[in-house]
Amino acid sequence: MNELSLLDNFFNTALEDTLPDFTFRGSFNTPKVDVKENKDAYTLEMDLPGRTEKDVNLELNHNVLTISSHHEETKEEKSSDKKNAKKDEGTWLIRERRVNEFTRRFTLPDDVDGEKVAATFKNGVLSVKIPRKSLEAPKRIAIEAA
Repeated sequence: MNELSLLDNFFNTALEDTLPDFTFRGSFNTPKVDVKENKDAYTLEMDLPGRTEKDVNLELNHNVLTISSHHEETKEEKSSDKKNAKKDEGTWLIRERRVNEFTRRFTLPDDVDGEKVAATFKNGVLSVKIPRKSLEAPKRIAIEAA
């Protein structure tokens, strides 16, 4: 263990006693969602800056909509002298800012038409349109006297 890992551990656990419901690792990576309802559909919008539609996975399974993403930043450094560049590059002790991932799950209501769910991605915003279907009216059961 090195000094930087001790420092990293200190900052990750320092506020746990004062803010028990706040988790540093998960809260900053989880994108916020807006959900709108109208008579024909639900619309979900999520801001995903720096991502493309290839970085996002969208699944619907038993009325649970799962949105997840795994995004790795790759920085390609070009150097005319590759031998010297490797020597001067250094060794990373902690490198947390290069991978960003999240998973959000939403339990959808029974009136969702799962076959017609559609998603678009434009300017860093994921929009998911979830059409509604009409539900069967409750069935009244006659009671016979015995």
